[in-house]
Amino acid sequence: MDKIKIQNLEVFANHGVFPEENVLGQKFIVSATLYTDTRTAGKTDDLTASIHYGEVSQFIDHFLKEHTYKLLERIAESLAETLLLQTPGLEKIQLEIKKPWAPVGLPLETVSVEIERGWHTAYIALGSNIGDKEQYLNQAVKSLDETPCCKVTKVSSFLVTPPYGVTDQDDFLNACLELRTLLPPRELLEELHRIEKEAGRERIIHWGPRTLDLDIIFYDDLILHEEDFCIPHVEVQKRDFVLKPLHEIAPYKHHPCSHKTVREMLEELK
Repeated sequence: MDKIKIQNLEVFANHGVFPEENVLGQKFIVSATLYTDTRTAGKTDDLTASIHYGEVSQFIDHFLKEHTYKLLERIAESLAETLLLQTPGLEKIQLEIKKPWAPVGLPLETVSVEIERGWHTAYIALGSNIGDKEQYLNQAVKSLDETPCCKVTKVSSFLVTPPYGVTDQDDFLNACLELRTLLPPRELLEELHRIEKEAGRERIIHWGPRTLDLDIIFYDDLILHEEDFCIPHVEVQKRDFVLKPLHEIAPYKHHPCSHKTVREMLEELK
């Protein structure tokens, strides 16, 4: 992506572990690289088609002066998240917070924390086969859209499917949605479990009846294999009740391992 850089913006603010730092204040130096698409602005000379670095600089100055944190890590995380949420067109940010006068009792030029944060695209499968299934799915979509740092961007139609694994149970209502999120995979999974729990989900029988089931199918092109957590979902290529609704909203999404599109996987399954 294109980059807009703000280098070494000086801000006098009140952050630090020691009480005197919060009272007396000190200088901080902020550098930010803003990842965005500048093509339209470059072709039209229209400032509104780009990110106004002057406004972003003023926002950074105001943010550091209006808040008080102990750690540079907290300043960087909070500032990056707020900028990503409030700046149209900002896809990713690389942020460095320097502290030239760090009270360590030794001669040094500066200490700093540098982070990179940005928007990710995740695809979530939804399922329910107990009670008011449609209501459970609708509420799950609403809850995810209202989750901090998450935006639901697409939702498939709801599909009635026979049960998978344990077949002696009611039919399922399934769907898929596309989610823009700032949350890393583990934190996103925790939010899905929270929403499931709010819907009365009980994990008693594997593949058994449930009020609500939420699974991460894809997260960007991430390949993650851990003992209790895998992305992409290990059985996505076997499940038509996932591939059919996913095909509605992302037919050309590639599986990062097999490199097959959702359409290709669905056709092979048929």
